[in-house]
Amino acid sequence: MRLISRIAAALLAAGLQACVTQPVTAPNRVAPAAAEVRAPVTILVSIDGFRADYLARGVTPNLSALADAGISAAMRPSFPSITFPNHYTLVTGLRPDRSGIVGNRMEDPAYPGQLFTMQSDQSFWWTQAEPIWVTAEKAGIRTATMFWPGSNVDFGGVRPSDWQQFAGAVSNRQRVDAIIDWLRRPAATRPAFLTLYFDEVDHAGHDFGPDDARTTAAAASVDAAIGRLRQELAALGQPANLVIVADHGMAATSADRVIPLDRVAPPGSFRVITGGPYAGLEPQPGQEAALAAALLAPHDHMRCWRRQQVPVALHYGQNPRVPSFICLADIGWLIVERAPPPDKQGKTGGAHGYDPAAPEMAALFLASGPAIRPLGRIASFDNVDIAPLLRDLLGLPPGKGLDGDDAPFRAALGR
Repeated sequence: MRLISRIAAALLAAGLQACVTQPVTAPNRVAPAAAEVRAPVTILVSIDGFRADYLARGVTPNLSALADAGISAAMRPSFPSITFPNHYTLVTGLRPDRSGIVGNRMEDPAYPGQLFTMQSDQSFWWTQAEPIWVTAEKAGIRTATMFWPGSNVDFGGVRPSDWQQFAGAVSNRQRVDAIIDWLRRPAATRPAFLTLYFDEVDHAGHDFGPDDARTTAAAASVDAAIGRLRQELAALGQPANLVIVADHGMAATSADRVIPLDRVAPPGSFRVITGGPYAGLEPQPGQEAALAAALLAPHDHMRCWRRQQVPVALHYGQNPRVPSFICLADIGWLIVERAPPPDKQGKTGGAHGYDPAAPEMAALFLASGPAIRPLGRIASFDNVDIAPLLRDLLGLPPGKGLDGDDAPFRAALGR
């Protein structure tokens, strides 16, 4: 064998021996990234028109589970027990008479010719009270609102970092998806306080009445949306303090329980600013005395007062946006401008706006999450206490001059 062949053979043998005798080294592996430890967020959820006792109908397993794992109560709304005033009270801690949102429709003597409706977003209507998303943003806490009255308003240059203009066509699933999408963001742009709003139960209650099976089905539908929210939060590994509320309850109404104002006061003596379970009226020029004489007399199923003489228990009437005369119907009755013609009678359904002390007006409240001890049912309270609770959960200082405080929740918060 030639020398070069012998050398090659030797090298080959040495190489094979090395493969046999040397240990095999495993390839380098990249250690898995540690799962992000997420700080809890606070989510305020409104289920419009969800009467407190709907929770006992056996169709809301997700809401019931949250109530069992936290706290729940029948919450008293503020007067008038309608949508915009109470949504703004929930986030400001001020009753409508002080928040400035005194009705779903209103006028302001400082802005003659202007009419507030549920589409109004001019800042002057809203800036008598600061909502919690503005307080949070000023404190460096990022917020996001998936529908809430007033959250689209420019409040002195401050808005939620993210917000959606209300659109009824947006489905419950899409509303939940918006919350989850915001929470998928990196920590630097992720909101710590969010709001979510559902209106399905309120619509069913108005259309069919609170005792109709279709209203119960609407409650079940929103509960399923809450269930999906819980599932998505768990999949994301996102702890959350959920505060779930309603703005008011719902009472059954009937075409047989109607009070026509044109049969109470002289025709042409008044303008109706708002009607329904309660009515707000302004006298026509020169008709103040005639209107007062007619309205302030005793009436079946209705009481009326001058603005400044509304009963103290209703905490209403000092704000100049409140109409000059306020009339309040008995539960289940409706105040209308004029009697409908015989061939166009009203329909049976539901309404709200009555005395907040009426059981039918009691609203849903529950709270559950890492900051809430599972104490179960707590005593009823006024909805002005919700904003102080939210402040506690967000680490904000107590509000000054609010109409409510966090007393109903201190035991659950460990205070």
